[in-house]
Amino acid sequence: MKIIAVANQKGGVGKSTSNRAWLFLAPVAAIGLAVSSSVRAGTNEQPASQAANVQIPADKQTSLGLYVTSREAYEKWKASPDKVTVLDVRTPEEFLFIGHAEMAWNIPLAAQSYRWDADKKQFPMTPLPDFVARVQKIAKPGDTLLVTCRSGGRSAMAVNALAKAGFKNVYNITDGFEGDAVKNPDSVFDGQRLVNGWKNSGLPWTYHIDPDRMVLTAER
Repeated sequence: MKIIAVANQKGGVGKSTSNRAWLFLAPVAAIGLAVSSSVRAGTNEQPASQAANVQIPADKQTSLGLYVTSREAYEKWKASPDKVTVLDVRTPEEFLFIGHAEMAWNIPLAAQSYRWDADKKQFPMTPLPDFVARVQKIAKPGDTLLVTCRSGGRSAMAVNALAKAGFKNVYNITDGFEGDAVKNPDSVFDGQRLVNGWKNSGLPWTYHIDPDRMVLTAER
């Protein structure tokens, strides 16, 4: 992140202006450094399944044990775009309005419900039983699939469902498209998804829609 200070008439930086600017920009800089650090770290690291020092959260683990970060996934796809498929299992609404990787297929794992669950304090999602059948329309069990969602949880469930159907080379993109949330109560960015993720890693993404790359359910 580049921070530009405005010089005073003598060619220096005004003290009060500099202090005020730093107080405002420090939280932003901290987030930028965290994000850029994750990008740099992802440049040379191996897939998470091969890196002994990487701990995969339980809700992101899969039965196949194949993991990549968003940056690793992009490099893997770029090296062999005809043999590697990026699969986005988020809802069509997320795919449309939050954006998506340019090369991704959208095959939702679950549908968004509109009934409030007071106990869970959320609008829960409903699994789509035809998910595997829709993936089978574009991929074979031996194909290499890189699966993403918002932040790695739903994609793990998708990988497990595909593994049960005989797919062997399915990787979970552990940081997802939006990435993990900032966990710092003192930050104005607390709770926002600004840590890692495809969208925060400087990788190509778009709002443009190709309906031919969306395999949607007939269940709704």
